[in-house]
Order: sequence, then structure tokens, then C-alpha cells
Amino acid sequence: MIELLEGGLELSYDEAGRGLPLLFIHGWPHNRTLWAGQTSGLATQAHCLAPDLRGFGASSALAPYSIAQYADDLAALLDARGIQRAVVCGLSMGGYVALAMLRHHRTRLRGLILTSTRATADSAEAREKRARLIEFVEERGVDVLADRQLKAMVGTTTFESRAGVRESLRQMMASAPKAGVIGALRAMAERPDATDLLPTIDFPTLVVGGAEDSFTPPDELRSMAALIPDCRFELLAGSGHVCAYERPAAFNHVVGEFLSGLRFD
Repeated sequence: MIELLEGGLELSYDEAGRGLPLLFIHGWPHNRTLWAGQTSGLATQAHCLAPDLRGFGASSALAPYSIAQYADDLAALLDARGIQRAVVCGLSMGGYVALAMLRHHRTRLRGLILTSTRATADSAEAREKRARLIEFVEERGVDVLADRQLKAMVGTTTFESRAGVRESLRQMMASAPKAGVIGALRAMAERPDATDLLPTIDFPTLVVGGAEDSFTPPDELRSMAALIPDCRFELLAGSGHVCAYERPAAFNHVVGEFLSGLRFD
């Protein structure tokens, strides 16, 4: 489905289920199909909404690109779908967007699920790495980028023994529009630090990640969770950075338990 928003932006999204609204935000360079296992597996517990961020999937590759802009887009999508408040679940870059929604659209959040992400801003070294990736994509293209990123994107268990998951993720990344990939890299490099927001969170929060994640290691996730009052922390064995995609049933079990403790209003 596609929703036409202000400024001519078309946001593509998948929607399934009824009940507590649950907004899924994909990472980089993914699209809404990252959450296919959740929109099907959690539809009996929640009203699942999984959009393509601008510049990804079937959504418009329309500037400007910033983490705050992605958050504004999603708030507009919630408006268009008649959703006042939602549990917001973001993975990696999607977690940055979820925290931007916390900063700019706090009243829209009923709960928060931070997956394989961090609250800190990029270091100078990380910004330089993103600049090099932009040059790489401009010169070599997104398909080559997908090959380069794949091994670090999943856990060792997935890379070595889940060939179907590994290949489908590679295809997902290779299909990303070049303009969106580059725009998102700049957006991530320029995002503000959100660490100050963590102690202010006063609604249910879950932090979850993969035990084999090299991008956001378990100790870093655990430290972030410790800054959030009454936060629940879960680690999924046998998975890496895209743990929800690698082990959807395990991820859904953890999220389902989290949702069961929330009241729908």
C-alpha cells in the first residue's frame, strides 16, 4: 500500500493485524520486507505497520534526508492511518529514527523497542567511514555495497548455516535506491546524540539485539539499556545485527511478551 503525504512524498507500507499499533522502522540499507516475519507473526497481537523510509523500497527517493525528517514522515503516516499512539520498534538506523520520534513526537509513543542500535552520535572516525562508503557507492554501486556489507550485517551462525536468509538479505540491500542509500549515510553522520533522552523515557521500553552482532555489540546494548528506567533487555543467540530477520520466531516471542504487558488504549 502507498500513502501520499504532504510535499508529494509517497510512503509504501505493509499493514496487518488489529489491536495495539506497532510501528516497525527498518535499518540501512534495508526496506520494509525486513519485518515480513513480524507483520505476519505478530498480527494476532498487534496492528502492525511497516513502512519503507523515504529513499528505500517503493517509497519516494525524495530529498531532504535526515533522521528527524524520517521521524516526521512516520508521524505523518500515523496521522494518515488514524493512529494516535504506537509502540515504535526500530532496528539500527531505524532505532535512530525511533529516538528522533521520542525527541520530536514523544506523545505518539506508547512504548519503545530499540533493536541493534545506539543512542550516541557518530564519532569522527564513524563519520569518516560513512564518507568513504558514500564514495564507494558513487563509484561502485549499491549491488557491490551489498556484497561488502553482508558478512557484518548477520551473525556468524546465519552467514554459515542460513543460506536462504543470507541471500535474501543481500538481494534486499542490493535493491536499495542509490539516492536513498547515500542520503541515509549523510543523515546518520549528521544525527545528534540522543543519550540525554534515555533517562527521560517514562513508558515501557525493550532493548534487544543479537549475541553475534559486531556493529552494536551486546555490551554496548546492555549499557544503553541501563540508562533507561525499568528497561527490559534481551539478547538473541545465533543472530547478528539484523536479529529480527535472522531469527524472527525468537524475536517475535520476546516482543510478544513485551506487548502482553501493555494496555491498549
